[in-house]
Amino acid sequence: MPRIPELRPDQMSSAQQRIHDEILAGPRGSLQGPFHAWLYSPGLADPAQKLGEFCRFSSALPKRLSELAILVIARHWCAQFEWYAHAPMAISAGISAAAVKAIRFKEKPNLDADDERLVYGFVSELLESRTVSQSTYDQAEATLGRHGVVDLVGIVGYYCLVSITLNVFDMPLPKGESPPLSP
Repeated sequence: MPRIPELRPDQMSSAQQRIHDEILAGPRGSLQGPFHAWLYSPGLADPAQKLGEFCRFSSALPKRLSELAILVIARHWCAQFEWYAHAPMAISAGISAAAVKAIRFKEKPNLDADDERLVYGFVSELLESRTVSQSTYDQAEATLGRHGVVDLVGIVGYYCLVSITLNVFDMPLPKGESPPLSP
């Protein structure tokens, strides 16, 4: 049960309703995950959902790499909904099911491509040490370009915000779904 109740449209201010409607009309098409909590603060919800739309649909990274990064973040934070939503997307984008399973069980995945290994290593190092080494940075810039590295850092920041929102407010999985991650 979430710690924060879902706002009904008749309870929303005009700003909340506008953001609600923009999210539903956008590429997500639904208000799952952190959005019900964020709507309590329209000043946060509006730029956060726009940043999320960019990170998910318009970053310089191929979807396969951004979804891989999201899974590393979801596993780090044990963000159940984030994992539930993005594991199938990662597989659909080209990350092997075996690699997804390894990440789920906190094992180092056997990734198929150099750029996948780079993203996995970069995000893991950033989450564990709160920065990356010069060597990791240089490899990331050589592989992804500066634009790609900036977008990757943005994806990490945004999905950390998503994950902690989901965890703090105990945002639920869809009815009937079991938590996919062990603590």
